[in-house]
Amino acid sequence: MEKSAFLDELKKLVETEEVLTVSRSVNELKHKFDDFLLEEERKAQVAQLEAGEEIESSNEPDPIKQEFYDIYRMFQLKRKDAADLKKAQQEENLRKKRALIGRLEALVKNEENIGAAFASYKEIHEEWKNTGDIPRDKRAEVQHDYSQLLETFFYQVKIYRELKEHDLHRNEQLKLELIDKLKALAEVNSIKETESQIKLLQNEWEEIGPVSDDKWEEIKTQYWEAVRAIYNKINVHYEARRGQLAENIEKKNALVSQAKELIQGTQDFKHSKEWEDRTADLLKIQEEWKTIGFGPKKENEEVWHEFRAVCDAFFADKKAFYDSLREESKVFVDAKKALIEKAKELKDSTDWKTTSDQLIRLQKEWKKTGHAGQRMEQRLWKEFRGACDVFFNNRQAHFAEKDKENEANLVLKNEIIAEINAYQPGTDKQQVLKDLKEFSAKFSAIGHVPMKQKDSVYNAFKTALDKHYDQIKLEGKEKENMLFQAKLDTIKASPDAGRLMQKEKGDIRRQIDKLNQEILQYENNLGFFGNSKGADSLKKEVEQKINVHRRKIDELKQKLKQLSHE
Repeated sequence: MEKSAFLDELKKLVETEEVLTVSRSVNELKHKFDDFLLEEERKAQVAQLEAGEEIESSNEPDPIKQEFYDIYRMFQLKRKDAADLKKAQQEENLRKKRALIGRLEALVKNEENIGAAFASYKEIHEEWKNTGDIPRDKRAEVQHDYSQLLETFFYQVKIYRELKEHDLHRNEQLKLELIDKLKALAEVNSIKETESQIKLLQNEWEEIGPVSDDKWEEIKTQYWEAVRAIYNKINVHYEARRGQLAENIEKKNALVSQAKELIQGTQDFKHSKEWEDRTADLLKIQEEWKTIGFGPKKENEEVWHEFRAVCDAFFADKKAFYDSLREESKVFVDAKKALIEKAKELKDSTDWKTTSDQLIRLQKEWKKTGHAGQRMEQRLWKEFRGACDVFFNNRQAHFAEKDKENEANLVLKNEIIAEINAYQPGTDKQQVLKDLKEFSAKFSAIGHVPMKQKDSVYNAFKTALDKHYDQIKLEGKEKENMLFQAKLDTIKASPDAGRLMQKEKGDIRRQIDKLNQEILQYENNLGFFGNSKGADSLKKEVEQKINVHRRKIDELKQKLKQLSHE
């Protein structure tokens, strides 16, 4: 092995972050290097003797030797710091565990309340589990004292003493099952899962109560054999971990490439959703980055800086985009302030219909105006909505007052409805129609009723009239015309007369359109008939249908004219 090979091996070892883990390997390498130098010096001296030369010591510095020992000394200092820190932490943990043992001992000796004893035990045991490692030479002693106290504690609890034999057997089964779990864990490939589970299983082992004395040594031996097998496997893994570092660097380089590809084309984004979608994708890559372990220190820093630069560039461009949006939103702020001023000018108006339409148009215009930005949008909307609310609240109060004035009309219309219901029609149909028409005219002549009652009053009026119209025995055209006229009279008495008239016109126009389409279809069919006797019969039948449809269209048009004069 060449001198430079020792230096390269040393550099590889000291690169690891686990200083204490490689300490033995570093020391062994240093001893081998010392032996190598002595052997080189011996060989040089032998060669000088054989050549008859006087043995002289060389004063020229050996750069490789010097660098090797410099690195070794730096490593020793670093190892000492790590060892001191670990020792201090272990000493503190030792102090905590001894204090917990003291508390547990006092609990075993003094606590008689079972509930309180268990509560105190759980608190002590939880602190014990959360306390880290202690000095190796104290572990067996401290753990032994704690375990012994635990066993004593469980023996002294009354409920467990009454069920002692059952519990001992159950604990034996649980511990044997846990040993089986440990053996199964030794076959798990994932070291992370193994490390996580071994701690949980060891905590679980401590939480299981005592077993019978004649089984304890045997079970304990099986347990520690299984635990040692797992920790040996973990140690082997970490000795080979250096090979994983290079793979981690490859994964991180791949994520850098993904990130670079992801941010391509963002300069053409026009909408915030595009930026937010791409941001979500980049954050996923960042989350995946966090799941990858370390690589060699130098390469790890280089790839991190490259990845960070890509992300910083993206978020800088995103910030510039939103800055431009804020500039653009200033235009919308001014536009919405203008709408607010218009709303404020209208808020005290008493021209209820016109002003209501104007404010509704302003609200529609508000919706079409672009977003004024997160900081201003809600504040502007609140001010605009406040101005609108002043008008609409005033309008509501006005009509509420108007409803009070319409109470008298409500009384009059109810009286007419009662009069219609009490009406006894005679045998003269024309007189009956005249009477019913007069009822409609009197009802329509009365002004508005309160808004809450308008529909119920109208429905009661219509029901009363329809009952009498249904009792008049008319036939054919006379009946159809009478019913249509009655329908018009009823509509005119409705508070929504205008809307209902327009709806009736629309329905008639749709009937006319449908009849015209059917006539057109019939006329097209006539062109397919020949001059045969059978064809003439079909042709006449179709022509009759066309004439019926045309007469119906004329009747509907008359109704439209009648509606237009109302």
